[in-house]
Amino acid sequence: MHVSLIITTYNWKEALELSLQSALKQEMLPLEIIVADDGSGPDTAAVVAGVGRVAEIPVIHSWQEDKGFRLARSRNRAIARARGDYIVLVDGDILLERHFILDHCRFAHPGFFVQGTRVLLNRELSEEILRRGGLGAGFCASRVENRKNCYRSNLLARLFSFRSRRIGGIKTCNFAFWKQDAIAINGFNEKFVGWGREDSEFTVRLLNNGIRRQNVRFNALAYHLWHPMNDRARLAENDRILERTIREKRTWCDKGIDQYLEERRVAVLRDR
Repeated sequence: MHVSLIITTYNWKEALELSLQSALKQEMLPLEIIVADDGSGPDTAAVVAGVGRVAEIPVIHSWQEDKGFRLARSRNRAIARARGDYIVLVDGDILLERHFILDHCRFAHPGFFVQGTRVLLNRELSEEILRRGGLGAGFCASRVENRKNCYRSNLLARLFSFRSRRIGGIKTCNFAFWKQDAIAINGFNEKFVGWGREDSEFTVRLLNNGIRRQNVRFNALAYHLWHPMNDRARLAENDRILERTIREKRTWCDKGIDQYLEERRVAVLRDR
């Protein structure tokens, strides 16, 4: 089993660098890290290049031009480049507990995608972590909104992790799936522009295609730095796209990952 870790980012190099450093301190390293960059400036590219020079594994910068919030497109392009057969998705403001990849592998089963949980760090603690350059000891003792998510336990994970077919609570800031399952539904729907619902719609099509949901508790811990809310001007339109996918039981989107898979195949053949 080969894991490609995909980290999404946009113009927050300080958080991204901490996320990358936490990924490189894993007990079990992924095959590669791909930074899915939705149009950040050159300072982000410098961070990725700097980390990549000293990393034991490939750190790949998948950049696209800044034409507004196009997270679905950015993720599709990164997934198409991934060499791993299993994809773990996190956001660039997520710091990973050192067993994160190992835990995700433990819960990876054919026919399932994984929804992890996150620890919500408040503004004061997040700013302190950014200044300090890391989490530090005892950071979960205070200024954490959902402190129970701080505790890692294999026993509790076995007892409280569960499977379902619900779409509520989907958060792709800590999410994993088999690459072939994403390709089978044509990846993320690029009709989603602006913040919101592209993750839920992707999940609905996975469920409609027979892939079930595995919720993980007390394993694969992800620490989420505080940030202001994103612009939600497109949310109503995105809700309509999601509702149509649910109503029509869709498994495929017209504008998805297939366009980049062909580009990738041609590029590989050319490099040979």
